[in-house]
Formats: sequence, C-alpha cells, structure tokens
Amino acid sequence: MHDDRSLVEARLRRVLDERVRPAVYPESVPLEAAVWHAPGEPVPVAEGLAAGYGPVAVGARWGAPWGTSWFRVTGTVPEAWAGRTVEALLDLGFDDGMPGFQCEGLVYRPDGTPVKGLNPANQWVRVGAPAEGGEPVLLYVEAAANPVILGRRGFAPTPLGDRDTAGGDPLYTLGRMDLAVFDATVWHLVRDLEVLGELMAELPADSPRRYDILRAVDRALDAVDLQDVGGTAARAREPLAGVLAAPAVPSAHRITAVGHAHIDSAWLWPLRETVRKVARTAANMTALLDDEPDFVFAMSQAQQWAWVRDHRPEVWARVKKAVADGRFVPAGGMWVESDTNMPGSEAMARQFVHGKRFFLDEFGIENDEAWLPDTFGFAAGLPQIIAAAGSKYLLTQKISWSQTNGFPHHTFRWEGIDGTRIFTHFPPVDTYNCAMTGREIAHAVRNFKDKGRARHSLAPTGFGDGGGGTTREMVARAARLRDLEGSATVTWQTPKQFFEQAAADYPEPPVWVGELYLELHRATLTSQAGTKQGNRRSEHLLREAELWAATAAVRTGFPYPYEELDRLWKTVLLHQFHDILPGSSIAWVHREARAVYARVAEELTGVIEAAQRALAGDGGTPLLFNAAPHARAGVPAGGAATPAPAGHATVLGTREGGGFVLDNGLLRAVIDERGLIVSLYDIEAGRETVAPGAAAGLLQLHPDLPNKWDAWDVDAFYRNTGTDLSGADSVTAGEDGASVRVVRSFGSSRATQVLTLAPGERRLEVETEVDWHETEKFLKLAFPLDLHADRYAAETQFGHVHRPTHTNTSWDAARFEACNHRFVHLAEPGWGVAVVNDSTYGHDVTRTVRTGADAGTTTTVRVSLLRAPRFPDPGTDQGTHRFRHALVPGAGIGDAVREGWRINLPERRLTGAGEVAPLVTVDRESVVITAVKLADDGGGDLVVRFHEAHGGRARATLTAGFEVAGATVTDLLERPLGGVPAPERDGGRITVRLRPFQLMTLRLKRA
Repeated sequence: MHDDRSLVEARLRRVLDERVRPAVYPESVPLEAAVWHAPGEPVPVAEGLAAGYGPVAVGARWGAPWGTSWFRVTGTVPEAWAGRTVEALLDLGFDDGMPGFQCEGLVYRPDGTPVKGLNPANQWVRVGAPAEGGEPVLLYVEAAANPVILGRRGFAPTPLGDRDTAGGDPLYTLGRMDLAVFDATVWHLVRDLEVLGELMAELPADSPRRYDILRAVDRALDAVDLQDVGGTAARAREPLAGVLAAPAVPSAHRITAVGHAHIDSAWLWPLRETVRKVARTAANMTALLDDEPDFVFAMSQAQQWAWVRDHRPEVWARVKKAVADGRFVPAGGMWVESDTNMPGSEAMARQFVHGKRFFLDEFGIENDEAWLPDTFGFAAGLPQIIAAAGSKYLLTQKISWSQTNGFPHHTFRWEGIDGTRIFTHFPPVDTYNCAMTGREIAHAVRNFKDKGRARHSLAPTGFGDGGGGTTREMVARAARLRDLEGSATVTWQTPKQFFEQAAADYPEPPVWVGELYLELHRATLTSQAGTKQGNRRSEHLLREAELWAATAAVRTGFPYPYEELDRLWKTVLLHQFHDILPGSSIAWVHREARAVYARVAEELTGVIEAAQRALAGDGGTPLLFNAAPHARAGVPAGGAATPAPAGHATVLGTREGGGFVLDNGLLRAVIDERGLIVSLYDIEAGRETVAPGAAAGLLQLHPDLPNKWDAWDVDAFYRNTGTDLSGADSVTAGEDGASVRVVRSFGSSRATQVLTLAPGERRLEVETEVDWHETEKFLKLAFPLDLHADRYAAETQFGHVHRPTHTNTSWDAARFEACNHRFVHLAEPGWGVAVVNDSTYGHDVTRTVRTGADAGTTTTVRVSLLRAPRFPDPGTDQGTHRFRHALVPGAGIGDAVREGWRINLPERRLTGAGEVAPLVTVDRESVVITAVKLADDGGGDLVVRFHEAHGGRARATLTAGFEVAGATVTDLLERPLGGVPAPERDGGRITVRLRPFQLMTLRLKRA
C-alpha cells in the first residue's frame, strides 16, 4: 500500500503540473500592447488613460525602480470562441514569488472604471462569460515597477529601498499578453485533485479514508486522456465526486475562513505605494464577492479605507456597496495595525478612537475586535484600552513566531495590568496568509492547543503583507472543505461571527496575565532612532497642543484647532504602523518619516505658542508653562506661573586623580578621569547608587549581526562580545558650573556626553550626542546599580509592568531585550532608583553577585541607543543623534512617574500679564492626567482622561477651574458608559475612585 500511495502521489504531481493545469487555457491569441512610461511619481488615472502610447512587444524590458508604466492592450475575440468563457492573460513580468513583493498592476476600462488588480496569483481578467465572438477588447493597466527588496539573496543590503539610490535600469520583462479560452471544467478538476491530493498527504498512513482517496485519484488520472484533457475532464471528475461528497465527522474541528489581505501600510514599499496596493486589492476583492456568493472579506486599518475613499472613488463606490451587503467587512477598529509596545498611553487610545470613529461615521459599524495579526508583541496595558474603546476581542498570529517558548493557548482571556480581560484568539493555522491548502488546514487541527475544550478557530485567508487578497482558487478549495471527511470544516464568516461563536462555545477559557512578549524582533525597540524620537516628541507635542488650546479656548475664546489636531493625530498614528515605528521599513519610508515629524513639530509648536500667547496676555511677568501632570518649580500642573527660585546651588570641584565632583546638597556625583560616573551618593539617605567597582554612564559597543531579519532582530549571542567605551578624548567642566562634558571617539564615530546635576534637583542628567557611522553594531548606555531586586518596573500604557531581573525560567531568559516608555524603576524596600529617558524604548536588566569586601548584588540597567543594520535600509541611523536620560537616586515609583513626564515635557518660558490657572487639577499624585482637550464633537465640553499610575487604589478629587454643569464617565470615544453611575460632584469638584492602573475618561459639561 505504501508503494502504491507513493506512485499515485508522484503521478498526480506530474499530470497536474504538465498536463492538467496547462489545459485550463487550451487556446489563445496574442493581444497588441502599447506603453507609456510616466515621468516621476504616479499620475491620476485620467492622465494615464489619455497619455501618448508607443508600441511594446512581449519580451521588452520595462520599469525603472519605483516607476509607473501604463500599458494599453487591444485585440478582438475570435468569432470561433462565441459561447465560450474568454479571459485576458496579462503577465507584467511576474516571477513565482508571493504577490505584493514585485511588480503589480491595476486594470481599467477605457472610461477609467477599475476592473481588478494584477499580481503573480491573479493574472487573468474576465472578458466574456460567454463571449459573443468578434467583440473588441481594450484594457489599460497601471503597472507599478516595485523592486524585489526581499529576494533570493534574502537580507542582502540593497540600494533599491529608496528611489534616490535605486537607479534607472528597467527591472522587468513583459510577459504573456494574450486572449485565451478558459475551460471551467478543467479548472474545477485541478481544484478537485489539489484538495484531495493535499488531504491524502496529511491523513495517517493507515487511514482507510486515505486509501479511498488514493483509489479515487488513481481512477481519475486513468480517465484523463493526456492528449485531450479538456474533452475528458468531466469524465475524470466523476470518480472524485464520491470522496468529495463524504461528510466530515460531527466532532471535526471547525475553521472560520475570513477573506483577508494583511497590507503593511509601509514596509518594503513607501506609503504612496500602499495607497495603490489597497486599491488593487479592494478592486480584486469586490470582484470576487460578485462571483462567489459565500465569500466574506475583512479589511482592517481605517487609514487604508480612507486612502481608497480619497484616492480611488470608483473603487470606493464598489467597496461601500459590498459593505452595505455585509460581505466587505471593516475589521479591527484601529487607525492602523500599529505597534503596541512603543506608542504612548494617549496614542494607543487614539488608535482606537480614530479607527472606530471612521467606521462609525462612514458605515455605522462598531467593531468589537482588535485585529493585529502581525504586530510584534503586545503591551500589558492594551486590554483595558481595547475595553475602554468599547471592544471585546483581540486577534493576533505573530506570537506563534516566538523562538524559545511555545505559547500554551490559542483561545484564552488576556488580563492586563488593571485586571481587564479580553477574549483573545491566536489562529492555529499559524499564518495570516492562509491559502486553504491541505497542509495549512491539517496544521491548524494538529496545532490547536485547546483540544477537548474548544474546537473552533479562525483562518485569515488570502495573500497579504504586500496585498493581493483571496483568490478564486482559495475560495474553490474552501468550498470543497466545507464538509469533507478527514478534514476540518471550513465556513466563510465575519470576524464578529467567529468571536461570538467561539466565546459562546468556550465560556471559561484559560487566563494569561501580563504582556504578550514576542520572543523575536526585539531590535525593533531600537532600530531607526530618528523615527522613534519623532514619535515620542510628537506624542508630547500633541498633549501640549490640546492642553493649551483647550485652556485658551475656555479662558480666552481662542479658536480650538479641531481639524488641525485631528489631521496631525492621524499623521502620527499612521507612523506608528508596525513596520514604521519599529524601524523595519526601507530607507524611503524613514526618510519621509523624519520629514513628516519635522513638519508635525513645526505645526504643533505653532499651535502651542499661539495658545500660550493668548493665555499669557500682555505684560513683563516671567511665566513658566508647565504641561507635565505634576507641579514643578512652584508651578501647578497644566498651568503657568512665575517659577520658584532654584534650590541649593551646585558646587563643581575637582577629583583627586582626575575628573570632577558635582554636589548640590542632595546628591553628590563623582566623575572620574575617564568621564564615567563612579559614584552618585544620595546624601539624605546615606546611600550609594553606583555599584562598587563599577561605572555608570558607560557606553558599550557590541557586534550585531543577527541570524536573520536584520532590522528586526537582536540575538542573545550579541552579548558574548563587547567593548566598554571608557577612553575619553577630553573631560572638561561645563561653563554652567553644574555639568561635566565628555568626548569619546570610537570606530568611525564620536560621542559627546554632558553630565548635569542641576541646583535643587534629585537627578543626574546624562545627555548623549552620537555622531554614528558604524555598521552592524549595537550601542548601549549602562547604569550598574548597587541594588538587590528580583523584579523591576517598566512604564507601559496607563501604568507599568513588572519583569524579573533573573532568568529562572526559559520565559525569563528569552526576555533579554524589552520595552519601556519613560522610565524603568528598581527598588529595595524604602529606596529605589529610576532611569528615565526622553526618546528610547529598548533596554535590558541583568544582575550579578559580588563577593569579598563589597559583597552584594549589582543590578545593571542598560539603555539601547543605536543599531546599524543594513537591511532593509543599508544606511540605518547614520548621522547625529541626541538622547537625554537621567539617573534618579532615592526614587519611589511616584518619583519615576513624575521624572519620566518631566524629561519629556520641557518647560516653556515667556512673559505675560500673570499666572494661568489650570483647567483641571487633581489632589492625588498617583492620579495622572494624560489628556485635557475639548470634546471631538465640537460641542465645547471638556474631556479629561486620567489613570492611577502607582499600582494602588486611589480616591481622588478633580477640581475644574470653570463652572461645571455636569460630569459623565465616557468611553474613549467620549460616549457615556452605560451602567456606570455619574461620579460624585460638588460643583466643579468631582470625586472618583480608581482601582490600580485604571484609566477613566470624564466629560465635563461647561455651564
């Protein structure tokens, strides 16, 4: 039996490849082609249609990198083909790779109506079914010469990732341009044989079902006349009908197929190309919906929907109709499929605000699910953000990529830092590009971790990453798998239908507490420092702009810039996409991102300055505007006043043996002749911060060539070798009398550090400027601390998460590079240390044990500054970068929170008539206000969002600086929360009670 099976499988492969598949198109005639190469960037459709075309032949080279060529194809259907199905076969020069990673096209009729997209898996355009015979054919193709970035050479550096370096040589050779007869019977025979052959290969060797299929396939192949496949295809299908009709067993695993095309908003292509990718895919999917009545397609990312609306109105009209029919489904409810580790609290909230609001405004549809199949791990603050947006579910697939530990569940409840739980599903098919192959379906069944308790999973089905979507072949396979013995059952459904059924079928799933850490792609916390700094700076500028504009609107009638802020928020949210903010896109993307962030900063600074000037009024009183959520220098949070005098002056002295000593009465910092911090003494506590024999502020350089995924990954072996950059070109006293300046040279690079102990402050600031010209290196900034702690806190959205400092388990060891926002904090009972930053995310924490006279534990925090991967951007991070960090001895968690905000929101000074009272104050330091703004609906109400930031319960009173007519607890979209009572209110004093890390949004009606 084994020999028979092997023979039949080998026979099937050859007959399918060499005879049956080619017979799908038994007759063809050439089309005539002409071409126009658009100069520069893509042109409007009308311009492309009206251009002057010249002749081009099959075999001609075309397509400079990132260029656009318009092809016109003409011909006539032969009279003899009347009554038959006819298709145009248009091969732009495709290879056998995946759609979305090479040239692509969108087909138009002469009137500009889009027909469908072209890619390697979708080269056909229906002409007639049936054809009349003799009818003319005229089609236009907008062809994009997108280069193959991730090609056969894998992760080799390439200049093709930016049009400025890609050159002008043509990339592609025009392939087949034909009219052909489409033989539907042969096409269906191919699908029958594919599905049964794949199923046969996955069944156990001794399965009777496998033997039944083998015999049926053998008989079908006997029935095919290899010299007349079309004439014998119907006969060949007959012996297959019985095995295809055998129903699945009642206990079979159930798979919900959701048509999908995960489209990266930017990755190996720029943003402008994604606009066209979405249009091509949407055109294909609406056409497929017309042909396949059971098919359902889901598209996420409101930004991509908006691109179709704004740039391809003809496609948008078809999409709107399909949405109304309930078959083209908005998914996810986010502006983009963002990274979720690095976006700040408000930014993560606004991803849902703007995403859900778009789908509500355009279609009246409310999303229940977050849809993030490809995001690189999930921060522990996300569950309550999803819930606060009014959603209930999460889908992702990426955790299956973890290299060390297999995640123990596919369906579970995920519990965040505040206790919120979200029903979560990881598709066991282990791909968001499912093609409905037998291998994929069998893997989903075998792989499903929750057998015996649940038997329902989801399969996102269609080509993705670069777009393309579901094909008619995938739909045909799914139809045969709908109820087939030996296989899971497959049904097309919407995400909502799947989640409702899965939750009902599995009411008590297991619970996973804390972050969903991806044991891969850890370097995305560091790659492309300029992009990350632009994001962090933009987030805080948006906070300032909303705060001061709202304050000025209430106090002075300043016109609140609703439209400008909406646009700028969406711009920042777009650039949080999970290949932009993580730094894993081509050079073009990051070059544009840096320019965008500069424009965002300029616009927001203009809003801030105009609002502050309106608030300050005329006068010569010096004012400090404090946008941080805590008072500083005698100025209240969210207000402006004359700053209090600085505290005890800093004294700068020399150190015996070289170096300097800085002392401000609170801290004493000793910087040695190497420019390294060898002591940071907490005078009040009588406690040393720096571990004995160690030095803080130490730059460390490691080789960094991961096994794969250059911009994405840092592998654990990078730590095996490294260099301490302890040599100094110069160590000099700063002119301000409170700082020391250190210059170091290494490799082809140069670093300048300024160590500052400001008067009256309990922090030592470390400003680092690096003129970076290394390749495949990793730069860290180390702070070895004299602390014994088995865990540390790292800020995340609306709170912080605790991680171990040890490596007791494989899960702990795999978390060797992790994310924080503005701070990490380590503590022994009664005394701790915070390391705060203004723009970095990646870090590691390790500990070693000291013996001898200085016995104890050294716990080292290392901040990740810069990398230099060469793929996909060979010039990653080359140039000058500036970072600000501060070491805060004696810090409790509240100090870490406060100092983290402070370093990210520098004070602004101007003169005016007098102090500006805050719009809202809160009487508990643990309650942090993250947003003060006017309501998005333009009604003039004030919206205040805040959370408990220390990890304990809090009873706090918010006091409004204006007359309040009402206070309502709302969701993130500023809608009243059903079942939640109004907060206690006494005029403008509102009392709230918060559980640890709980976020709350209040809408205050102005009288």
